[in-house]
Amino acid sequence: MDLVTAHTEVMDHAIRAVTTTRIQSRLEATGIVVSRYGLVAVLLLIGALKFTPEEAAGIQPLVAHSPLMSWMYGLLSVQGVSNLIGAIEIATAALMALRTLSPKASFVGSSAAVVTFVLTISFLFSTPGAAHFRHGFPVLGDAGQFLIKDLVLLGASFWTASEAYRAARG
Repeated sequence: MDLVTAHTEVMDHAIRAVTTTRIQSRLEATGIVVSRYGLVAVLLLIGALKFTPEEAAGIQPLVAHSPLMSWMYGLLSVQGVSNLIGAIEIATAALMALRTLSPKASFVGSSAAVVTFVLTISFLFSTPGAAHFRHGFPVLGDAGQFLIKDLVLLGASFWTASEAYRAARG
């Protein structure tokens, strides 16, 4: 192998490495933005829906069976509990959306989203019929099929919290 060929191969390898790094960086940045603002959209939508009687009735069995949340019905009506949850979800989304203005606020919002999705995932274990085992395999009932997506939302919340924390620390 002559010197020109060796130099060309080294340069080709360096160019591929820079291009690969640039592509990975762009993919990661896009993933974070889509995850953050996708979570914002989801939280705004489900938060706004909590102010409807249909949604309040829909979440009532989930909240009522939750050892972490059922106490709220002793303080508020079914609609009141739903309104409170909706307000928290909307506030969480608003804080997350502030990322360009305040990474710290976005970190707080993403952390609140983590708590939100941990609570909703807990419904899989506290709601009768949400999940059970049949012949040794997990089976999801209607509530479980609806709630299982929250695992992905939880992961996105952790990811956006990590990114906002890193940005807030400068």
